[in-house]
Amino acid sequence: MSVLPGTIVIVSHNIAYSTADKADILAFLGSKGDLTPVQQRCLDRIRRDARAHQEDLDRQGVDWGLSIPDALDHLIAGRTDSDAPCAGNAYHAALQHIIANNGSDPGQLGTYSKPSTFFSLVDDEMRRLGVPADLLPHGYLYGGLPDGFPSIPPSIDGYPAIGHLPLAKVKPAADAYRAVLDRMDPDFQYDVQQLAEKLEVEHSAWEYATASIDWYTQDTLFFHLA
Repeated sequence: MSVLPGTIVIVSHNIAYSTADKADILAFLGSKGDLTPVQQRCLDRIRRDARAHQEDLDRQGVDWGLSIPDALDHLIAGRTDSDAPCAGNAYHAALQHIIANNGSDPGQLGTYSKPSTFFSLVDDEMRRLGVPADLLPHGYLYGGLPDGFPSIPPSIDGYPAIGHLPLAKVKPAADAYRAVLDRMDPDFQYDVQQLAEKLEVEHSAWEYATASIDWYTQDTLFFHLA
């Protein structure tokens, strides 16, 4: 795709989310291929997704210096030491595929032209209204990986990125947003209401599953920013 000189290109970023068990994801990182048959079949799907994603980047002429399939191999080997200029982008994309293939069907939070800026302003507004710091949305949307995960270089331009919120905090967050919604700047109310509704749905599903499914162990809501 060519762009005429003087054209302003606005890049939008999509935020998706899914629930997963941290342990299921960690099982792949540094596994060196020592996986159960079920995990190996999952890894085969992850590799297919990584290749398809890379092919899409190739068609767009995007070169991160490290391919997503190679970044996936690094993660499986337990390393994140590539010196490629945009290695962090590839590592984040590869890890997003691991999460996606070990979690629930993805939901969509929304598409934003400047999500970090927007949710920083939302945080400021919520903080003014007394929402606890650990429930502010920018903090978890851009919070990176949970404790215990390997350190991954940041993406050069901030995207792709991964955030997370423990499922035990999802309902408290939604309740806190509802409590201040009518006092918020009207510019934020629609998006915050949508966020609260999606968190409530995820809490209801988690509450039902933990009470009725013996093998259910999902504990984290992961956010995928692309």
